Amino acid sequence: MSDDLIAAVAETLKMVIDPELGYNIVDLGLVYDISVDGNQVRIRMTTTRPGCPATNALKRGAEEAARSVAGVASVEVHMTWLPPWSPELMSGAAKAHFGFA
Repeated sequence: MSDDLIAAVAETLKMVIDPELGYNIVDLGLVYDISVDGNQVRIRMTTTRPGCPATNALKRGAEEAARSVAGVASVEVHMTWLPPWSPELMSGAAKAHFGFA
């Protein structure tokens, strides 16, 4: 059940678009970890740099998206900048989109 819930949350997080880059937070590599304890979801994520003006919007977007998944009762989003984000964390599709492939 928890693996299915993690997969559903990850898929739903793809609807959260970084407003500066115009691409989803999962493929950008901004989501470091999703864990589930019962019906509680914890997301560890980052932004492209500390002090990013979109930090609050991305955090709120991740929280709202995860909460919309059936079976999720509560969501905790923890922002971190360790390890620092880099383009190497992007999916192949995102790298190709931004010319890093």
